[in-house]
Amino acid sequence: MAAITPSPELGAIIRRWLRSYASGDKAAVVNLFSADPSLGYIGSSHDEIWRGDTLRRGMAGYMDDIPRFAWDRDEFRGFECGDLGWVEWFGERVSLDNGKVITFRSTFVLHLEQAVWRIVHVHNSNPVSNMEALGYESRGFEDLLEAALATPDQLGRTGIATIMFTDIADSSVLAETLGDARWSIAVRAHLKQVEAIVTEHGGTLIKTLGDGTMSAFPSATAALTAAARLQQAMVDTDVEPRLRIRIGLHTGDLVEQEGDMFGTVVNKAARVAALAAPDDICLSDATRIMVGAGRQFRFSPPVEVTLKGLEGRHVIHRLEWRE
Repeated sequence: MAAITPSPELGAIIRRWLRSYASGDKAAVVNLFSADPSLGYIGSSHDEIWRGDTLRRGMAGYMDDIPRFAWDRDEFRGFECGDLGWVEWFGERVSLDNGKVITFRSTFVLHLEQAVWRIVHVHNSNPVSNMEALGYESRGFEDLLEAALATPDQLGRTGIATIMFTDIADSSVLAETLGDARWSIAVRAHLKQVEAIVTEHGGTLIKTLGDGTMSAFPSATAALTAAARLQQAMVDTDVEPRLRIRIGLHTGDLVEQEGDMFGTVVNKAARVAALAAPDDICLSDATRIMVGAGRQFRFSPPVEVTLKGLEGRHVIHRLEWRE
C-alpha cells in the first residue's frame, strides 16, 4: 500500500486553479476538472451542490454571475497517496468592488489521470461563530455570571458539583408586550417554579438576576433530570405567557486549587448556557461523562466549539429531553 506523503505540488496546482477562478479564467478552471462521473462540487451556499456534467457545463455561467475578487492570506497543505491526492486550503476572499473580506476554507480531492492531476471533488465553507451556528448568546447570562462570581460564598459547598444556568428566551419582547406589572408577575411565578423543581431534585437555587437563575446540584444526574423537568413544565403549562427557556450545565470541582476553580466551573456553565437555543438543554462533556451511558438520557451528536474566555476547544452535547 502506498504511503501518504506531503505534496507541495498539489498545493501549488490548487493555488493556480483558485487564481484562475478569481480572475475569471473559465477555460482553465473547467480544464482541471476530472472527466470521471464522480466529479462533485459543494459550495458555500446551501444550494451549491453540483455533480458531473452539470458542474462542467454550468461552471462557466456561474463564474459570469459572481463579482470579481482576489484571494489573500492563503495557505495550504497538500498530500498524495498513489494516484489520489488532497489539499486543505485556507484563505480570504476580497471583493474588488467594495473590499469586503470573507474567510474561506476548502478541501480538494484530486486524481492522477494520464499523468495529470485533476480535481474530482471540491468542498467550500465560510466559517461562522459558534454563537451563530449553535444558537443564541444571552446578555442575561453575562450579568448573572458577574453577579455569581462577585459572591462565591453563596454557593455554600465544595467538591464536585453541577452548575445549571437558565433564562427566559425573548424576554425583552415579552416584557415590552406585557408591560412591567404583568411581566414582573410572570417572572416571579417562573422563578418560584424553577426553585421548586431544583429543590425537588436535590439542588440549591444560588442566585437569580432578572429572569435568569443559577443553581448547584451534588449530582449531574439530578441536575439533568431537573433541567428536563423544567423544560417539560414550560410545555405542559396552559398559563400565558407560555415561556421558553434556555438551559446550560457544567460539572466541575469547586475547591480552589492553583487558581479560582469556582470561577472556572461557573464561567464554563454560563458559556455553555449561552449556546442554548430556546427549548434547549446544553451540557459540557464533563456533565455528559458523569451521567454515563445509561438509558435515562438521550443526547444529540456532540459538537466541538470555542467558548468565550476559556482556552481550547470544548465538546458540547444537547439533551434530548422531550418525552
